[in-house]
Amino acid sequence: MKRIVIFLVTNLAVMVTLSVVASMLGLHQFVGAQGLNPVGLLAFAALFGFGGSLISLLISKWSAKMATGAQVIESPASATEAWLLQTVARQAEAAGIGRPEVAIYQSDDINAFATGWNRNNALVAVSTGLLQQMSQDEAEAVLGHEVAHIANGDMVTLALIQGVLNTFVIVIARAVGWFVDRVVLKQEGGPGVGYYVTFFVLEIALGILASCVVAWFSRQREFRADRGGATLSSRTKMVAALARLQQAHQPSQLPERLAAFGLSGGGKGGWMRWFATHPPLEERIEALRRAA
Repeated sequence: MKRIVIFLVTNLAVMVTLSVVASMLGLHQFVGAQGLNPVGLLAFAALFGFGGSLISLLISKWSAKMATGAQVIESPASATEAWLLQTVARQAEAAGIGRPEVAIYQSDDINAFATGWNRNNALVAVSTGLLQQMSQDEAEAVLGHEVAHIANGDMVTLALIQGVLNTFVIVIARAVGWFVDRVVLKQEGGPGVGYYVTFFVLEIALGILASCVVAWFSRQREFRADRGGATLSSRTKMVAALARLQQAHQPSQLPERLAAFGLSGGGKGGWMRWFATHPPLEERIEALRRAA
């Protein structure tokens, strides 16, 4: 429920911003007295649909550090920090990517995440809770999982998927709003109340559906990252790391925008599972064991 509430509030803020910006730039002219301008609508949808997701991707490392308070290891101050740097460097080389920045953030949560706008300019961060509660072998598997996310291009992939879905949501919502305004309500001149009410309601409804699609893609990428973590460490270590997380039974404390790239997305049951960025841990463990 929290995820949906956050989505609805965010969507409302985005819609207000879009309306103001569109009016200032004259982009609202794709719906006027002459009818619907498909080319203008598509350009508007692509600009705002991809704009937000791509900007978020480009500033993802900075925003992740700000959101979690992660401190990048510049010069190792302990044997643990030295081991983290060495392990990530070795795994990155094996995966064929540039060496990511390595950071630690304060949290009792057993978790880690990876983010960054490309494979050679990324960040891997681990929580203090993970370092305290996992063995070195388990932590190695977690680092491999996050390096696999980077090597697979998951951050870019999900940003592009979100951009495409945003574009479709904007186009469909406004096209249907125009139809209701002109054909159903017989509105003359510029856009009327029917148009604004229809596209606003549809953007919320379709946005929720789009969120389900993005979450589904995220779950598939999670299985792939588990296999990558098993390759960069070992299958036994990856299964042990997931089992340790299962025993801890801790929901993710990462911010929503980082949860998709963390080790754990938290457990969601019932209909909320449609919005989960991670499959249940038991399914991930079983998938690795079947692959063996």
